[in-house]
Amino acid sequence: MGPEEVGDLKIDGARLLLVTDPRPDLVARVEAAVRGGVDIVQLRDKRAPVEGLIPLAEELKDVCERAGALFTVNDDVELARRVGADGVHLGEDDDPTPRARSVLGTGAVVGRSAGGVAEALEAVRGGADYLGVGAVYATPTKPEGEVAGLETIRALSRENLQVPWFAIGGVTLETAPHVAEAGAPGFAVVRAVLDAEDPEGAARALRVILE
Repeated sequence: MGPEEVGDLKIDGARLLLVTDPRPDLVARVEAAVRGGVDIVQLRDKRAPVEGLIPLAEELKDVCERAGALFTVNDDVELARRVGADGVHLGEDDDPTPRARSVLGTGAVVGRSAGGVAEALEAVRGGADYLGVGAVYATPTKPEGEVAGLETIRALSRENLQVPWFAIGGVTLETAPHVAEAGAPGFAVVRAVLDAEDPEGAARALRVILE
């Protein structure tokens, strides 16, 4: 099996994506989360300078490699290239998918954010390997007026997308059953796992809801 095949095989069955936020014990919490079944870890820190993120990115990449999870970087294609990440996650206004893949290589995993069905379909046509869809519920960064809601999840589930996709935004152990019932095949979470007293147990519980 060539290295260009590895990312595709791992992303194909992915169900649980963990987006990080800055915290002093992040590495230990991510280690626990991947033990609990997190398939993808996405490093996100919009405030830290790139040079300051390189050691953390390399450490998280090692954690993911040992656990058999994918490691991606939020927004920053160059950082992903420098640390040898499995791929990058891009927002709707970021670089086109082919451009990111031209920098990272044909085997790189490129995810995209989508706020609705039309954006999701466009991202898939553009070559995205997976999607983060939402926000489903209001969050500190997405007020009520900007949420996609469960109806978007229901509508997208009827499209039978040929790539994995993850409902994101306010997905917690309490809301996750409703999101799964609406048709989401995967969850993307932050606080539901990282704020948990037992991140490994929280990840396992989310997988049970999905499965």
